[in-house]
Amino acid sequence: MIPGPIEFEPEVLRALGAPTTSHVAPNFIETFGHALEQMKMVWKSPSGQAFIVAGTGTLAMDLAGANLIEPGDRALVISTGYFGERFAALLKRYGAEVKIIKSEVGGVVETKKIENELKSANYKLLTFTHVDTSTAVRVDPEPIGKLGQKYNVLTILDGVCSVAGEEIKQDEWGIDVTLTASQKAIGVPPGLALLVASPRAIESWKNRKTPVLNYYADWTNWLPIMNAYSDRKPSYFGTPAVNLVAALEVSLKLILEEGMEGRILRHQKMAYAIRQSLKAMGLKMIPKNDLISANTLTAPYYPQGVDGGNLLTEINKSGVILAGGLLPEIRGEYFRIGHMGAVNQGDVLATIGAIESALEKCGHQFEQGIGLRTALKILNS
Repeated sequence: MIPGPIEFEPEVLRALGAPTTSHVAPNFIETFGHALEQMKMVWKSPSGQAFIVAGTGTLAMDLAGANLIEPGDRALVISTGYFGERFAALLKRYGAEVKIIKSEVGGVVETKKIENELKSANYKLLTFTHVDTSTAVRVDPEPIGKLGQKYNVLTILDGVCSVAGEEIKQDEWGIDVTLTASQKAIGVPPGLALLVASPRAIESWKNRKTPVLNYYADWTNWLPIMNAYSDRKPSYFGTPAVNLVAALEVSLKLILEEGMEGRILRHQKMAYAIRQSLKAMGLKMIPKNDLISANTLTAPYYPQGVDGGNLLTEINKSGVILAGGLLPEIRGEYFRIGHMGAVNQGDVLATIGAIESALEKCGHQFEQGIGLRTALKILNS
């Protein structure tokens, strides 16, 4: 129950374990092309250009930054945690003049503050983290996308911990790049960087005056590959992760069969059940309210007087693995629970039960059983 890699559906793992075929075999060409089409449906971006590249979520960030930034470009980074800071460092590597607007811990940056900054300088690009894995804070992408269109600024949504677990309407919201990694709510083992770019983003890249400063990430190398597979033709730049792409096609099929609206509602219900159960046991959350709390993970503070290391050890003894803190300022003060993708009601109840048992063993005072009762009431409603 960590925020990635998550548990995976048996069908996905069967596809991953199938004999590896050639990357130019007709069946794989069909698989790759179909996966690209399905991505655009999950992202809700029929006008977008999908990319599937062997790598991590950080590579997906690199694919966006390397191709859309030239030395001297201004970039605005909206940071709600650890991964906003990482995007700023990445953009600086490609020569961007970066301004960071950082929220307070557990909060978000007001839209008016973002707009005032966009008015003050000629920015080319704006990035924000939809759900920051370090804080479980969720940002509303729609107003940021609208600001990007209003001020002619390219918008990049870091959806590593949100795509397929949070509502995303890339085309409708005017987001130029939405990126993620395979091992989160997409539900595929680690190893794929996934990205959908808008026509405006592709046009900006085509109009570059300088070469892309990352050979592997350069869309000049990857766009012909994506176009070839979309047209069901063989092509080669770097050997794709054949089995991971096969697993991706299966997982995207399962996601679309569940339906995006139903899937988001399922994630919302699980997240709410976990948060309310933890609150009933006397724990406080990092996000300041439910409106900005993620549906894909939860980040509670350790109760006063409870040693975090001991608590996680006791939870682990029940067969549940949770993650410690990540944000440097408060790393030792909180822990993180992932609940995305294939996670079901049984997983949620097992997790709450393990936390209840561990809290009792660590000496925390609360009404026994209240966490499970709270979760069941919400999950059964």
